Parts: sequence; C-alpha cells; structure tokens
Amino acid sequence: MKDRTGEIPEKIVLVLQGGGALGAFQAGAYEALCRAGQEPEWLAGISIGSINAALIAGNRPGKRLDALRRFWEGVTGAPWLLGSCFEGGPIHEQMRAICNEGRATMSTMLGAPGFFRPRVPDLFSFLPGLMRQTSWYDTSPLRETLLELIDFDYLNDEGPRLSVGAVDVETGNFTCFDSRETRITVDHIMASGALPPGFPAVEIDGRHYWDGGLVSNSPLQFVLAVPSQRPLCIYQVDLYPSRDIMPRTMAQVEQREREIRFSSRTRLNTDEFRIRHALASAARRLHARLPAEFRGDPDLAMLIESGPAHPVSLMHLIYRHADYESASKDYEFSRLSMLDHWRDGLRDAERSLADPRWTDRQVPEDGLMIFDRNDPHQQKQGAV
Repeated sequence: MKDRTGEIPEKIVLVLQGGGALGAFQAGAYEALCRAGQEPEWLAGISIGSINAALIAGNRPGKRLDALRRFWEGVTGAPWLLGSCFEGGPIHEQMRAICNEGRATMSTMLGAPGFFRPRVPDLFSFLPGLMRQTSWYDTSPLRETLLELIDFDYLNDEGPRLSVGAVDVETGNFTCFDSRETRITVDHIMASGALPPGFPAVEIDGRHYWDGGLVSNSPLQFVLAVPSQRPLCIYQVDLYPSRDIMPRTMAQVEQREREIRFSSRTRLNTDEFRIRHALASAARRLHARLPAEFRGDPDLAMLIESGPAHPVSLMHLIYRHADYESASKDYEFSRLSMLDHWRDGLRDAERSLADPRWTDRQVPEDGLMIFDRNDPHQQKQGAV
C-alpha cells in the first residue's frame, strides 16, 4: 500500500514482543511475511522478540529463515523434551496438558540446549541470606548460539535497522538500543532477554541490564515515537493477549495474570499516537491560517513536529493459547509445541495478509489503521 498521494512506499516494520518459548509463533509469522515479499526494513524486539529480530536482521534475506529454524530446532532438541508422549501423533487435550507440564518441569530442571542451563550452587547457597548467585540459570549457551547464527558485522553495516529494549538494573529506566545509534553486539541481545531471577543481568559499558519486558514488553511505543519520512506498515506480533475470558480456576488466574502483566498495552500506545497526530494536524491548519510573519514561530514549529507526518497501518498478530496450555507455556521448550506455535504464526499471518480488509485498507483521517483479523469486536477501521 502507498499513502494517500500514491507516491511514497511504506516502510515495513516488524515489532516482536517477549514471551519465551512462544517466540516460535513469531518465526512462523515472519515466514509468511517472507513468502509475501514483506521483508522488514526495521525490526524492534523485547526478550525472545529481540532474539528473533536479531536472527532476521543479522542474516541476509536468503538465510534468515534458516537461522530461525536452526535456533528453534536447537533449543527444543533436548532428548528429555522429545522422547515422551508420542511427539508425532494425536494426543487428547488432557494428556497433552499433562505432557506439557512435564516438559516445562524438565526445562526448569535441566534447561534448554543452546539457550540456558541450571547453575551449580556454591557451598553457601543453602544457607539463609548467604546465597551469592544472582540468577538460577547460566545463559552462556545462548551467547554461543547467537554468535554462531548472527553476523553482527552485517547487522550493523548492511542489515535492516534493529532496536532492542532493556532495563537498567540500578535506575529502573527503560533503554532502547538502536543500530542507527549504537553498534549492536551479542551483549545487547542478551541484555534484552535477561529476565530475572532466572537469567543474570548483562553488563554493557559499565551498566547492568535486565529484560526490557520488566517495563514494557513491546517496543511499539519507541517505533511510533521515531519521526518517519515515509508511511509505516507495522506488523506487530504479540505472544500475550490483552483480552481473554474470566478465569475460573487458580491455574487460569495464574495464566491470566501473566498475560495482563506482559501484554503490549497497544491501545495505550496507539491512543497516544492519535493524540499527537491530532495536535500536529491542528498546528498545521493553524500555520496555514496565520499571516506570513507568524508562520516561522518556533513554538508552532515544535507543535507541528511533535506529531507523525505520515500515516501508519498496523497489523496486530496475537498468539492465543490452546485450551491445554497453562502459565508454563512460555518455558515449555518441547519440539512438538514449537512446531505448533510456528505453524500457528504462519497460518495466522498468511490469512491476515490475504484478508481484503487488509489488502484494501485505507488509513483514516487520524492517521492510524489497526487490523486484527481475529478480534471479534473490530470493524474495518476498528481499534485493538
């Protein structure tokens, strides 16, 4: 799609939320975009989203899907996650739930290959108040995996723009490391996914960082705040829905609490976008009505520049958990679940890309069109 003038092509942006083992859904969604020729010019991610984003941005177009497959097949390749519950055959939902919980338990006990492994406690770890370790797991396997699968020279010098979010442990401030301003290293990707207390903080330039999801589990706000000279086409792939049914059991309460805590606050970010767009539009109309001697006022120029100059189309793809899944779904690293998640992401993205409400979309006067094919409350131009 082009903007209303029909002259300026859209900039394709891929925004990826955090969500651990559910990140295979994002890989499937990217495969659909790749097939449709929608290669992103800018990727922004948090936690597992930053890992997927770096795997894409750090490889040439023909090698990106292979890098994603190698990562996800690697981290779900442990024998203790493959050998049970008839991986290849149909499983009743109750049995599948039991199997998933067993696999999640094994992940917590033994880790995931190429990703994380349990730390061996020291002699003082069992004495109250004397535990000297600051995380339950060692993520050095992830460092080795990323260095193997990502070409950081290509990422920084030739690849699409990459932005990853992390939190300064001491100040609590959210930081977005951007390849247009900072040379991205494996440490920046590790920092974005360093969720405590499981994973250790990562030091960068003397500061220590944790997972960006502690403050914001999606970098959408950062993307919308950056001035753009072209219309944006944003594909936002979330792993936690902001909407779901009322919990009826304690297990559902735990799952719903996690979903609310880590959902993307998309409505908050898009409402802010619309407000800034309305202010800038009003300032431009005022500018046109003023006498020439007042049009150069710096305060008026600031108001005009405070809002987006070009429209945004946003496709919202959201993983919606299966009935047999629980709050452990984001650390259940089995091959079967990974394949299910990848397939779901591929299917949802393909169907959304082919939907006439998306292919024939028109951006409204407020400058923002949001499309979620699976949202029953959404009309053609409805909000998420």
